[in-house]
Amino acid sequence: MDPLSITASIIAVVQLSTKVLGYLNNVKDAPKDRTQCAIEMLNLCSLLYRLTDLVKQGNPGTSWYSAVQALAVKDGPLDQFKQTLETLQTTMTDGGRLKKAGEVLVWKFKKEEIASILDQMERLKSLVQIALQMDHYALSQAIESNTEAIQSDLNFVRTRGDNAEHRKLLEWISSTDYPAQQSDIIKRRQEGTGQWFLDAPQVATWLSESQATLFCPGIPGAGKTMVAAIAIDHLLNVVQSSSHGVAYVYCNYKAQEEQDVSRMLAAILKQLVQARPSLAGPVEQLHKQHADRGTRPSPDEVFSALRDVLAHYSAVHIVIDALDECQDSDNTRRQFLAKLRDLQAGRDIRLMATSRFIPEIVDWFNKALKLEVQASKEDVKRFVAGQIYRLPRCIQRDPALQEIVQEKIVEAVDGMFLLARLHTDSLLDKRTTKDVKSTLAKLSKGSAALDEAYKDAIQRIEGQLSGDYELAKKVLSWTTYAKRPLTTTEMCCALAVEPEEAELDPENIPDVEDLLSVCAGLVVVDQESAVIRLVHYTTQEYFECIRDSWDPGARLHIASTCLTYLSFNTFNTGSCCSDEEFEERLQENKFLGYAAKHWGGHAATVESQICKLACLFLSRSKLVSCAVQVLLRAPYRYPNYSQEYPKNSIGLHLTARFGLSIISETLLLSQEREMAIALERRDSDGQTLLYLAAERGHQRMVKLLLDKGADVNAQGGRYGNALQAASSGGHELVVKLLLDKGADVNAQGGRYSNALQAASSGGHELVVKLLLDKGADVNAQGRRYSNALQAASLRGHELVVKLLLDKGVNVNTHGGRYSNALQAASLRGYELVVKLLLNKGADVNAQGGRYGNALQAASLRGHEPVVKLLLDKGADVNALGEYHLY
Repeated sequence: MDPLSITASIIAVVQLSTKVLGYLNNVKDAPKDRTQCAIEMLNLCSLLYRLTDLVKQGNPGTSWYSAVQALAVKDGPLDQFKQTLETLQTTMTDGGRLKKAGEVLVWKFKKEEIASILDQMERLKSLVQIALQMDHYALSQAIESNTEAIQSDLNFVRTRGDNAEHRKLLEWISSTDYPAQQSDIIKRRQEGTGQWFLDAPQVATWLSESQATLFCPGIPGAGKTMVAAIAIDHLLNVVQSSSHGVAYVYCNYKAQEEQDVSRMLAAILKQLVQARPSLAGPVEQLHKQHADRGTRPSPDEVFSALRDVLAHYSAVHIVIDALDECQDSDNTRRQFLAKLRDLQAGRDIRLMATSRFIPEIVDWFNKALKLEVQASKEDVKRFVAGQIYRLPRCIQRDPALQEIVQEKIVEAVDGMFLLARLHTDSLLDKRTTKDVKSTLAKLSKGSAALDEAYKDAIQRIEGQLSGDYELAKKVLSWTTYAKRPLTTTEMCCALAVEPEEAELDPENIPDVEDLLSVCAGLVVVDQESAVIRLVHYTTQEYFECIRDSWDPGARLHIASTCLTYLSFNTFNTGSCCSDEEFEERLQENKFLGYAAKHWGGHAATVESQICKLACLFLSRSKLVSCAVQVLLRAPYRYPNYSQEYPKNSIGLHLTARFGLSIISETLLLSQEREMAIALERRDSDGQTLLYLAAERGHQRMVKLLLDKGADVNAQGGRYGNALQAASSGGHELVVKLLLDKGADVNAQGGRYSNALQAASSGGHELVVKLLLDKGADVNAQGRRYSNALQAASLRGHELVVKLLLDKGVNVNTHGGRYSNALQAASLRGYELVVKLLLNKGADVNAQGGRYGNALQAASLRGHEPVVKLLLDKGADVNALGEYHLY
């Protein structure tokens, strides 16, 4: 390659960079990302100009010149970066439709996409800087080591093709937007705070040591979430690269639906693929397997895809905030931590977690590095100083008084940022120096300080004009009782609903700023996610203690609002016939999603009071059809997804789902002559009222339906009958009720073939015992699993396995997907279950099934303790077996 060719390649990149810079400068409301991108591009252009001069003066016969040639070859670093710039330009100009540099452009990139571009610029800058040093050997080595990373991150050009499709793929695997939460939290950081954390030796060890784990406990309000955000911000800005991944999860007491094991692992997977789009292969494979069928990947499939992606990173830091807010009633927290520990065992994964001092969580991290989170006096003082601009003018114009404010609040809060915020807010309505000093003198301290601060805030709310006081009560009650976090739009729509009105009056919608101003600092809005929420978890706990006495009508108001909204005239057309129509309905009616999904939960607390309004709604089939479609359609998008929900649903199907027995009885009595028909009415999925109530464990509802004559053994639905549905969910009292009413304990059909396998798969020991005591066949065969023992073994339910073995189950029965129980337990690495089976005489070398034998199953998944146990028990290390992908 001659000097002109090399120079031409460099000049082409410089010219295109200059053109893209022109577009960058015309971005409307330019964000910080755009500015950083422009600065880095200018720096790169400067280096490229210098390299051009050197190439023109260079001797083509030198080793250095040969090394420089590698920069400009086809598909080399310069060519690849040029392609990235071309795609960047195309995206910014909507495919070239905006051609004039003076036209207004909109920034369309997510932080992860810009991070990829910046990574490419940084790599190319590094190569050019080495070239400028005239060291041909160092340049050759650098180009060779960077080539793979450069090619893998050409997300806009080669790997992804259509960036919009890539976004859809990632949205499919996880709709959770933790980066938006990160942006919201870090924006609230007072400059300079949290440096003590980054400077701590434990953090230095965690950042540098392979497989390190850092546990950061703290009292409520100490600033744990901000510390997590500071750690994440440091990782994203300093540590993250093409070879070093960063992912994080913000647990939230209000977002339980998003916090099962599968969704949290999927969110981590999504972030790692966002940072390295070329690693999307495992996600694409899952999409091909599930999207068109309308199914979701299992937790094991997500785990496997995550493991495959992690293999392409040399190290990954994962931060989990507020583990105590991840409820563990169904073992979610323990299972999630176990999965992370499994991932960490074979890779350089460095975990960090924050939590309150919950004994179980503290014990889990007993071998980890520990760093307690506690707001330092310096940080609290910085925080208060940063809030002075919000305070009354008597404070703003008096430096001496400002100093007193800072000192008194620092003295009172004792390491609790939340209390500093509440104390600062308590000064917002103090207009004289005397009032300020009087308030400071009475600041609460000690263990009861938070409750006292909340009481003070309530008093300030109650002291407002009556209209503001009533608005504050509604906002705080909605925020407290809401089943999930509400967006500002949803909140404003809910507050605008008027009793007995058939549509929403746009003139009755309040302003978000007014909502915040009347709530005395107890409510905040996250700007990136547009979520309105209480200022802290402890605020929720405080209001849960006082809400019934402070606003006794709140539950009825919220339930009435949901039902009134669902009864609006605009929904009288019934369900939508296409995805486009459905999405348009949701877009135009912002509160519909929440109302349809959660009206039943709110109505359950005031059922007798809301019964009349509920029956009016439920007796109108078109309204019910609209609500059912919103409630039960798939939560993710694929062709025709909006049409995949149970058709032919009536109002009673909804009340059965929500367990509304009082409302159900009223509806049944209103159609007494047709009651028998109503009781046996099935939706398009074959689900009866009894089946729906049993599946969800609604004991009173099940009893009502049985007393009214519902067929206890009616077949239909995913689980085949009501007994299997209740057994799968572990609803012991409902199972007992069904059995006492004559349910066939050995009825076949459905997903698990029989109730015993359903209960065993879920590890529901008490239900298993109840079924066995009622005569369930311990060796009954099934399609999904050979028998109950295999079902329990696959899930690692040791106590259920022991119970089945004590009841005489055949330990060596073959069949099902995993051939036998030992193979099922070995595959998942359940050491204690494997040991139990072997001690009961399981055949260690039994052949068959998808994995051939137990040893092969355990080896495939890397379960070293299980492999050792099998070998110690005589497993044939040379036994033939073939792993089949089916």
